[in-house]
Amino acid sequence: MLQDDDLTALLEARHPDPFAVLGMHTDADGDLWVQTLLPGAVDVTLHDTKTGRRLARLVEREGTGLFEALLQRRRKHFDYRLLVRWADGHEAVQGDPYRYGPLIGEQDLYYLGEGSHLRPFEVLGAHPMTIGEGLFAIDGVRFGVWAPNASRVSVVGSFNGWDGRRHPMRSRGSSGIWELFIPGVANGDSYKFEIRTRDGHVLPLKCDPYARAAQMRPDNASRIAAPLLPRKPLPEGRAQANARRAPVSIYEVHLGSWRRHPDGSFHTWDDLAAALPAYAADLGFTHIELLPISEHPFDGSWGYQALGLYAPTSRFGPPEGFERFMQACRAHGVGVLLDWVPAHFPSDAHGLAQFDGTALFEYADPKEGFHKDWNTLIYNFGRHEVRNFLVGSALYWIERQGVDGLRVDAVASMLYRDYSRNAGEWIPNVHGGRENLEAISFLRRTNEVVGVECPGSMTVAEESTAFPGVSAPTYAGGLGFHFKWNMGWMNDTLRYMAEDPVHRRWHHDKMTFGLVYAFSENFVLPISHDEVVHGKGSLLGRMPGDDWQRFANLRAYLGFMWGHPGKKLLFMGQEFAQGSEWNHEGELPWWLLQHEPHAGTQRLVRDLNQLYRERTALHQLDCDGRGFEWVDSQDAEASVFSWVRKDEAGGMVLVASNMTPVPREGFRMGVPGGAGAWREVLNTDSSFYGGSNVGNGEGPLAVQDASAHGRTQSIVLTLPPLATIFLVPC
Repeated sequence: MLQDDDLTALLEARHPDPFAVLGMHTDADGDLWVQTLLPGAVDVTLHDTKTGRRLARLVEREGTGLFEALLQRRRKHFDYRLLVRWADGHEAVQGDPYRYGPLIGEQDLYYLGEGSHLRPFEVLGAHPMTIGEGLFAIDGVRFGVWAPNASRVSVVGSFNGWDGRRHPMRSRGSSGIWELFIPGVANGDSYKFEIRTRDGHVLPLKCDPYARAAQMRPDNASRIAAPLLPRKPLPEGRAQANARRAPVSIYEVHLGSWRRHPDGSFHTWDDLAAALPAYAADLGFTHIELLPISEHPFDGSWGYQALGLYAPTSRFGPPEGFERFMQACRAHGVGVLLDWVPAHFPSDAHGLAQFDGTALFEYADPKEGFHKDWNTLIYNFGRHEVRNFLVGSALYWIERQGVDGLRVDAVASMLYRDYSRNAGEWIPNVHGGRENLEAISFLRRTNEVVGVECPGSMTVAEESTAFPGVSAPTYAGGLGFHFKWNMGWMNDTLRYMAEDPVHRRWHHDKMTFGLVYAFSENFVLPISHDEVVHGKGSLLGRMPGDDWQRFANLRAYLGFMWGHPGKKLLFMGQEFAQGSEWNHEGELPWWLLQHEPHAGTQRLVRDLNQLYRERTALHQLDCDGRGFEWVDSQDAEASVFSWVRKDEAGGMVLVASNMTPVPREGFRMGVPGGAGAWREVLNTDSSFYGGSNVGNGEGPLAVQDASAHGRTQSIVLTLPPLATIFLVPC
């Protein structure tokens, strides 16, 4: 039945419609033919699935690997299996992929093309499934991929010798979707797509953009993962823990270098589950933020050049291990945020670049589609299918993997078309402006979908410009993020702390300027991985003075940060005053905890987190100007800062930082009315943390009717050297 030109096209892996010529077909006389292309097979027989009876032996045509048989006595299609004997003697019973009709519904195709499919990962990618029931049930995997400009797409993998002739896919027409159900393929099998362009060129094998598992680098194939997990609403209490008025203290972690085995190998998801959640919970952190765990080819990118936006990296084991890691975090009451990178992707040949021979996922013009800073490609945010791919990824991690939310990387680079570009190197938007309107629309769409489908989760923007309304709702014209990193505060305060105390009087405004705009967004105060790499040294290494002063400066700064309005984020290692710059190829220097100054800093972070969580005044109005009031922001000469944090019920915490090594005894400080006395509840100079133990003890500090700092009442206290203290009303 098969014509010679069809056979030639099949053998050359360029046939545009394999379903028209393979499988079971009726000829003009009403007789049934079965054709199957199995290069490498030496014998193929046809068996009736219902009875198990052998019906025919398929004959190979002229050594081509094309086997066919005429079933003259049968006038009706039926269910069958093929018994195949291969050249190595191996025999297997298998289904025929070309006897099944389309499995992706027309409605799915419509929504995918429109860009409104909330869960494209349910349709595209590789999905284990069973077709039929009872005797006719057959297990396999349905593959789906978007490649609208391809002339032919095949699934190749460990199950077919990576032979593009074996499993060419069905085109779903103008949708650009290709699909194929392959019986017998199972969880763990490796696969890619072999794509032939419109001009006949065969591309390097491509990974599945929607793959939910991948090989360990340097191998880079996609892998069949278990069926999709069901939707997971946030556990009880997590929505409150993620809220704007909650104490949010984030421990930022690069899993590959938090811990390593002695031989340098990575810990598994289960190793990490047994240690990390308990450690973070013990230190009082409310959330763990993971540097990108989406599959990525290059360790040195720390995950920020991701190609598998749906796949937990295989560096720590199969994806099922990540589910157990999440369960451990939940058991310890710790939320999980993921760094998510929708801004750009690497140009590796096996990835998304020129996916079907055209600029499919990326902008075609390098002035729009190439990041000079990172040598990466920029997603085409204006294309419906690309937006669908990205929004679906955001929803997948929260809804199916159960994370609390996403910290979206490099938002500033997405918002502006001229980001890090000189004049003439960028293309204005339709209005002639510099804003990337498509990216802005995409970010709003992502936050709206996450907000509606996953209520109680959070999204956080790493955004370093003055773009307005990053954390404002979309209905008010904002981008819709819940929080934004306060990069300005981080840069200003770290520059101040690097100054010798004798010079700090000239830089006093660097510590106070953040309060000018502190409530313009819902801010997170980030001391992130970016501050301890690329020659910047560690947080401790930035502090001036001898060893004692360096540790004291660090403790004072941490106290200042925890007392300042805004949620908190601290990168791993800084909680115990790591002395060296972060090295992603090794593990943290845990041995430092044998030394008291480092152990003392860790104890301080634990107590700061406890105080932050217990005292509503320190977190409830973190993002509201009603929760903050300066006592004195002008004492540059003494380098002293003092302020009051408040909650809605009238609770108060008084915070004072002395940023010089000079203890200030008999220091009169104005206080709000309503309290008869104040007491010190935390002092970063305590000997418990490695300090000199100068302070105010546990006794009350009586309020006096003596004016100070524009207030009618005051207290007299001791400000310890290079320290921050916290006081509460008695």
